[in-house]
Amino acid sequence: MRGTPRRRDECAARAAAPGEDGVKGSDRPLSEAYDVALLDLDGVVYVGRRPVPRAAESLEKARAAGQRLAFVTNNASRTPAAVVTLLADVGVPASAEDVVTSAQAAARLLAERLPAGAKVLVVGGTALRSALYDRGLRPVSLAAEDPAAVVQGFSPDVGYGLLAEGGKAVARGALFVGTNGDSTIPGEDGPPKPGNGALLQVIRTATGVDPIVTGKPQKPLHREAVLRTGAERPLVVGDRLDTDIEGAHNGGADSLLVLTGVSGPLDLLTAPPEHRPTYVAPDLTGLLVPHPEVRRDGDAALCGDWTARRAGDVFELGGEGDPYDGLRALAAACWRSDAPVRPEAVADALRGLDLPSGH
Repeated sequence: MRGTPRRRDECAARAAAPGEDGVKGSDRPLSEAYDVALLDLDGVVYVGRRPVPRAAESLEKARAAGQRLAFVTNNASRTPAAVVTLLADVGVPASAEDVVTSAQAAARLLAERLPAGAKVLVVGGTALRSALYDRGLRPVSLAAEDPAAVVQGFSPDVGYGLLAEGGKAVARGALFVGTNGDSTIPGEDGPPKPGNGALLQVIRTATGVDPIVTGKPQKPLHREAVLRTGAERPLVVGDRLDTDIEGAHNGGADSLLVLTGVSGPLDLLTAPPEHRPTYVAPDLTGLLVPHPEVRRDGDAALCGDWTARRAGDVFELGGEGDPYDGLRALAAACWRSDAPVRPEAVADALRGLDLPSGH
């Protein structure tokens, strides 16, 4: 998966970032228009441990078209090898080099700021320690060892004792890094559970020190993925507007929102500029097809055989054909508005499209 990027410190994408005019079009399948797909995992390739329908075959076809795949995750508790095993279980072959984690992004950031062999107190699990070893850093567990930094990543085994050690080291001046700021993680068959972002608040509250966060939507994880893959024109693919799509926006890359996970059509239409994707599709089959342009006709937005416009306090949509063309037209009409779009202003128009609502 490794390559030699022309610019090693920033994304080399020529982003067609959307704005007030709505999602963009591509006259070629996205698998041909972008050299690397930077794919989120949960909600895109699988949900929990269940495969997302059509994901495996879509990724196989994207690879056959010449697109390289990288699997980019905020999860710092799994090693790349463990992610490969999980991908194999849902029918997606991959190697450890195809996986990019927030633990790796945190390790790179620390290695760039600290001398080789520096001690780093790890408030996390084996995967995070392994990422530090790979960067020539020395994981420790006690503040008494005078670590230069503290790095915290989610692990179900993190207890009060380790959090207290991390807090002591940060209070003494150690650099404080968090692998991601996700406040929750999915529950297996119930409500979400506290995530790393929630646990970061323990040390933050105790010390008054804000961590440097490396995972989505912050830049370090996107940078790590670009550096590891050598991507010159990456496409970020995700199901969450506030992590995947905002992360693409922060990294200057184009993005594809798939409606198989967290964010749904209503979230898309009411999204602020930094949460607006370049493309939208029902699932990963969106990699395999061209995407139609949204056209303007006065105050109307047109896509395929659909027309959307603002009519007073609500948005109207009329037409027929592919409902995702209707969603694209409606997004263009909504995003042209100067004021934030209220959910009730688009509710009637959305109901006519019969699209999934998100999870």
